[in-house]
Amino acid sequence: MNKEDIIEQLKGIVKPYVANQEAFEILTEETDFINDLKINSANLVDVILDIEEKYNIIIDNESMERMINVKSAMEIIETKLSEKEVDS
Repeated sequence: MNKEDIIEQLKGIVKPYVANQEAFEILTEETDFINDLKINSANLVDVILDIEEKYNIIIDNESMERMINVKSAMEIIETKLSEKEVDS
């Protein structure tokens, strides 16, 4: 799975929670979930739960705290997926 695939999948996950559609339309790796997309902290938890479900991974609290923008979310997803492959 490449970065473009993950970005597209992330866009699908965050779309229902986005309050700033303009920022969503130009979403990049640097897009911040709270400051740019205006996703509130309660909905950010929903985003994380949706990511866990989509990729069948578990995101620990430390990783959740780091998941502030698209780039960090991608890195965490890639790390968790590679850990999962090693375990199987």
